[in-house]
Formats: sequence, C-alpha cells, structure tokens
Amino acid sequence: MDSDPPFRETYKTLFATTKPLNNDWLAAVTAVEELELPSVDLTRLSLESPEKERCKNDIARAANEWGFFQVVNHGISRDVLEKMRDEQVKLFKQPFQHKCREDKFMNVSPGSYRWGTPTATCLKQLSWSEAFHIPMTDISSLGDTSTFSSSSLHQFATKVASLAQKLAEILAEKSGKKSTFFQENSLPRTCYLRLNRYPPCPIPLFGLMPHTDSDFLTVLYQDQVGGLQLVKDGKWVAVKPNPEALFINIGDLFQAWSNDCYKSVQHCAVTNPTKERFSVAYFLCPSYDTMIESCSSNKPSVYRRFSFKEYRQQVQEDVQNYGYKIGLPRFLVQK
Repeated sequence: MDSDPPFRETYKTLFATTKPLNNDWLAAVTAVEELELPSVDLTRLSLESPEKERCKNDIARAANEWGFFQVVNHGISRDVLEKMRDEQVKLFKQPFQHKCREDKFMNVSPGSYRWGTPTATCLKQLSWSEAFHIPMTDISSLGDTSTFSSSSLHQFATKVASLAQKLAEILAEKSGKKSTFFQENSLPRTCYLRLNRYPPCPIPLFGLMPHTDSDFLTVLYQDQVGGLQLVKDGKWVAVKPNPEALFINIGDLFQAWSNDCYKSVQHCAVTNPTKERFSVAYFLCPSYDTMIESCSSNKPSVYRRFSFKEYRQQVQEDVQNYGYKIGLPRFLVQK
C-alpha cells in the first residue's frame, strides 16, 4: 500500500484548471537568497551577569528585528533528536489508509492526521504536505506499534516544552511584562506538537502556505533538506538549515501581548522536486479563555483586548470566507 496521500487524484481539478504559475508566486516558492538566522548560544544563560543578560538581550533583539532566530546548545541532545526523527520517518512510512485511522493506529484523537488543503480553490492555496497534530496531553498515551515507538517522541516533547517556557519567560521579562504568565496560561492541555512530512513534488508548490503562527511561540526542529522561508525587509528569503540548532519564531499572540515589541512574520515551507522533508514544531498556546491584553508603559495599546478563542474563531471564519488568514489586523485598536 502507498504511504503518500493521493494529492494528484484528489486535486486533479486544480491541476487541470489553474493557470500557469505567475512570477509573484514563483518568487515566493523559489526564493533566491539564503540567509542564516541570528544565532544564540543558550549556554550563556548559565553564566554570571553581565553575560547572562547579554544573552537575554540577544534573544529579545532577534525576536524584535527578525521574529525568527536559532538557538544552539539548547539542552536537547543529538541522540534524542535523531531517535525522534527515526520514529517520525517510520510513522509517515505507514500506509496512507492506516494513517487516516490514527485514533486506532496511534491512540490519538480523531482528526489528528491531516494532509493537503481541503478548502483550496487553486494551486496557490494547496499545501503539499501531511502532518500529525498531537496535543501534549496525548503524547503520554500514544500507543506503540510493531513499527513505531512513542518513547522518543515523549522525551523530545518534554524537553522542547521546557525550552519554550524558558524562552517565553525571557522574552516577557525583556518586554517588561509578567514572566510567569506562560506558566499560568500555557499548559500541556493547550500546547501541541505537529509532525510534518513534505513529499517530493514535481512542480514548485507550497509545502505549507505562507502564514503566521496563531500562538505565542513556536520551536522547530527540521532536517537538512531546506525549504523554510520567511519575509525579511519585505522580501522572501530562504533559511539556511543548521543541524545543531532549533529554530524559534514569534506567534501572533506574542506580538499582540508584547504590544508589537516582538514580530510575528510570514513564513512558509516550499517543496523539493526530488527529496522528502521532515520537521517537528512545538506550539506554545494558551487556553481558549486566556485574555490577550496589548499594553506597555511607554506607548498606547496597539490591539484591543481579546481572548484566544475569539482570535481562533476569527481566523477560521476568514479562511472559510476568503481562503486565507487575516490575523492581527482584525484586532487593531480603532482610532
């Protein structure tokens, strides 16, 4: 049985009716410049001040100027990362029909396995990828199979969640906000992992459409194939892979909560014509009733007060109506 989702068969109408790719689209999926993100060595956090404070300042500066950065010496061993990746590859090599029955196959919630873009009306809206969205509370109950062991994934999830909390607390401190906010509001039941696979694609397509993340903060571990791209200074650039690093990006909620101190920037994944690509992302999210308040001591609030539930509902409504997410501009303070 084939392990790949039936992209061609399912979206054959889009392939038949979509016009040839235009230059703007090609520019987004074939960025010519590859940049290395700002890098922060987290061993500096264990040193005495002032080096410890300089490290914190470097994290905050990267979040402000780029919205993306990479961390090395992050406390997650190469052994843990490699074992987790091996299990991830085994998971996606299962027959497609098995993956579609993930609740029985892995003991996770129905709907955890997703692929393609059901709402796509043209190729520009199609994401050529498959993923497992697994809440952190499901990680501990994942079932082992004859070809998949959940222990490596559980070990990775525990460590990456701790790292995300540490970075969020530092960013909160440097923006002058309450640093315990994330411990109080971003709990295991509200955060999740997304295991991604991007199959080879014969034509330039998005593996994941351009978007911003609707969370506080995302931690990404990716392989060395490349494909992550982001907007910097108004243009798309490709992110240079780094086998020693984890990649961090700011989400919409952190941008609003920090009153635009930190940036949630558009990013995407692009396909490779001959190689499959794997990545794992951890999303630091609050509970649905958490209120996001945009305020600071030195400037007026940029965004009105809103709950995470309200934000998610607005995003879903916009995607349904327009085919894309509008995001934070919906919540600007009216002048």
